Amino acid sequence: MSIALPTIPATAQASLLSAGGEMAGLIARFDWSRTELGPMDQWPAHLTLALANMLRCPMPIATLWGEVGVLIYNDPYAKFAGGRHPGLLGMEIREAWPEAADLNDRVLKVCMAGGTLNYEDQELSLNRDGVHKPLWVDLNYSPLVDDQGTPVGAMALVVETTDKVLADRRLLMERERFAQLFEQSPSFMVLLQGPTHRIELANPGYQTLVGERNVLGRTVAEALPEAAEQGYVAMLDGVYASGKAATAYGARFDIRQHAGEPISERYLDFVYQPIRDAAGTVTGIFVEGLDVTERVLAETKRDALIGFTNELRVLGSVDAISLAAARILGETLKACRAGYGTIDHDAETFSVESDWTQPGVAPLQGLLHLRDFGSFIDDHKRDEFVAIDDVRADPRTLAQAARLEPLHARAFMNTPLVEQGRLVAMLFVTSDEVRHWTQEEIGFMREIAGRTRIATERVRNELALRENEVALREMNESLERKVSERTHELMEVEAKFRQSQKMEAIGQLTGGIAHDFNNLLAGMSASLQVLEKRLNAKNFDNTERYIGMAQSSVRRAASLTQRLLAFSRRQTLDPRPTDVNRLVGGIEEMVRRTVGPSVEVEVVGAGGLWLTQVDPSQLENAVLNLCINARDAMAPNGGRLTIETANKWLDDRAAAERELPPGQYISLCVTDTGVGMAPEVIARAFDPFFTTKPMGQGTGLGLSMVYGFVRQSGGQVRIYSEPGQGTTMCLYLPRYVGDAEQAGQDAPPSFDHRADGEVVLLIEDEATIRGLIAEELEDLGYNVISVGDGPAGLHVLQSGRRIDLLLTDVGLPGGLNGRQVADAGRVTRPDLKVLFITGYAENAAVGNGLLAFGMEVITKPFDVAALAAKVQEMIER
Repeated sequence: MSIALPTIPATAQASLLSAGGEMAGLIARFDWSRTELGPMDQWPAHLTLALANMLRCPMPIATLWGEVGVLIYNDPYAKFAGGRHPGLLGMEIREAWPEAADLNDRVLKVCMAGGTLNYEDQELSLNRDGVHKPLWVDLNYSPLVDDQGTPVGAMALVVETTDKVLADRRLLMERERFAQLFEQSPSFMVLLQGPTHRIELANPGYQTLVGERNVLGRTVAEALPEAAEQGYVAMLDGVYASGKAATAYGARFDIRQHAGEPISERYLDFVYQPIRDAAGTVTGIFVEGLDVTERVLAETKRDALIGFTNELRVLGSVDAISLAAARILGETLKACRAGYGTIDHDAETFSVESDWTQPGVAPLQGLLHLRDFGSFIDDHKRDEFVAIDDVRADPRTLAQAARLEPLHARAFMNTPLVEQGRLVAMLFVTSDEVRHWTQEEIGFMREIAGRTRIATERVRNELALRENEVALREMNESLERKVSERTHELMEVEAKFRQSQKMEAIGQLTGGIAHDFNNLLAGMSASLQVLEKRLNAKNFDNTERYIGMAQSSVRRAASLTQRLLAFSRRQTLDPRPTDVNRLVGGIEEMVRRTVGPSVEVEVVGAGGLWLTQVDPSQLENAVLNLCINARDAMAPNGGRLTIETANKWLDDRAAAERELPPGQYISLCVTDTGVGMAPEVIARAFDPFFTTKPMGQGTGLGLSMVYGFVRQSGGQVRIYSEPGQGTTMCLYLPRYVGDAEQAGQDAPPSFDHRADGEVVLLIEDEATIRGLIAEELEDLGYNVISVGDGPAGLHVLQSGRRIDLLLTDVGLPGGLNGRQVADAGRVTRPDLKVLFITGYAENAAVGNGLLAFGMEVITKPFDVAALAAKVQEMIER
């Protein structure tokens, strides 16, 4: 089918078509007589010239002509428009892009007054391909003028910057995350710049390592001269020159961390990682590492113990053993001298029999006098190793024996080896500053002393000791094997037990659901069959009765579904800030009537009780459930029922016991004086369909519903009970900080008049339900627009039609659910009222009760009359 071209001046048509491209042809063929621009053959020269220049431009450009902004654009802009091209051509700008109506109104106003506008990385939400998506653009607007220079329109240069904006945001997030990791890292980190290794950044871990020093802005050699002396600056030079990373493990670094303190011997694991610029040139070095001093010292002591033990296995004399002990202790603890010998408590002397010294240090010789040794030796009544700090030898005797000035001395005594008034001992002497041994060092000394004693005994009976060691090793290996085998067996038994419990729970759940739903379906089926039979026979007697029986089964099925949803934590909740004391007070009279006169009810409300955010109606149901269970537990003689509230602050231990995060909670406890529960009953109390009541007196879903509701609300349920001692059921709910909602403020008003033609947009994919709802609403006087999927509903919302209420199912076909349709509709209709219809599966899409203002929800199955009343209430509100 051919399209007749409008008659235009040959020069104008040639000017446009000569630009080439898709848009040149579309503009030439468009019926412009339907727009304010009029037929093309009447266009002025300035308009044609502007369009010809626009079509030749490689940038996305759109022109807006006249007060209404008739839209004409080039090929690059057509790509930007996406699926809305070519429908945008010739449209008024407000109609073309309703999502950006306010922005375009301002553009026309400013440009028609001769002004310009410029936006960089402007965020917009546009529907280019059927879905509203955010994007970012650079926008430049300037006026289009006629031959006299009068503004007649606006030209828009549109450059999309979405990729750049998102990349910048990701980069910023990565930088912020790196900065956080840099500050909070347990390792030390420092960033060095240039060949002199100037310190640009240093984290708290690095400051802890180097102590009280101002390092930022200084070179490593300036800030840490000991690093240069120990070769670490030269190591940095090598990394900077070669561009190859360097790694060290357990490297020793001696540093005086604080003024006035001795030099600290630290051991470090670290890596020097070169940093390169875009050209690949090394510009700095990133240093990261850990202070592993404790690990290295522990490994040193461990290696020393292993080496000492290996030596003891081959040493054959007490002198050799004592000398080895002195050497190991001196080398490991860095003492300049270590002697091993015997103490004579009568003479108060220490006889050095074996000693070890550092190179260049004079050895210990002769007898050392110990001051106050009499009181010291009295402490050796216990079978243990005793550490005595600051026991000093007599200065004159020590100086004469060691040919040195008075030295600091310490003695470790191995008390079990007292023989005829003589005590085997070790003496450590150091010329360093006086310091106290750490507990780890003392433990190491004791370990050496113990092994020395064992080795001495081994020399006396080596063969027996070796046999004992072999037997002990075999026993340990056998025990480890048995423990491993037993552990494996226990793990298998535990896995089988858990699987058995899981299958039993699933079987009980499915069996209970099948039993109850089959009963309900049987009731509905029988009622409908009898009703059908009577209607066919034109017998209308008692039809209301059978209809009522079927509806009763439907309500019971809905109740069962809600209980199952509560147990599985999938029900739709409406959480609100709630005063639990006020809620309990509101149902107190109902509780008293429910439990009967044989049960004494006491309500103990805590003063200053915190608020909690919870679904009030579900909490009321939970309390009533607990009270009914308590009444049954005290039947038939009755008893005392107490409802008590309290504020609870759970620390880490208390929260862990209740499987909750630490924090502030309110507790609501229901206590009875009934028969109580055995531990095996408590363990299964929350299982669905589990009940201890006689057949026909309980569904077994009450406590499971309470448990599921409380867990879904962020809380926990705990049972405290013993057989014959009654039961306490405690609900723990998180504290809410804020104001409580006043009771009754959301009570729906009653309306007794018909609708006045208000428009309801109904979106429901189930044709039967859609037809029934539409019929009911139309009977009330509403105009109903019915569609079957999300995209169709959104199309109506984005049109100019009147919509007073959106009534939508949540689960919809077509790629858009009800919540997404409602949110998209509110972009152009911010005051749109929305009533959701939902079942459990769509609960998450609705928002788990966290709905925006003007949104409400009604759950399936629902009473049609109740739905109509809710529609009327929301429209009239």
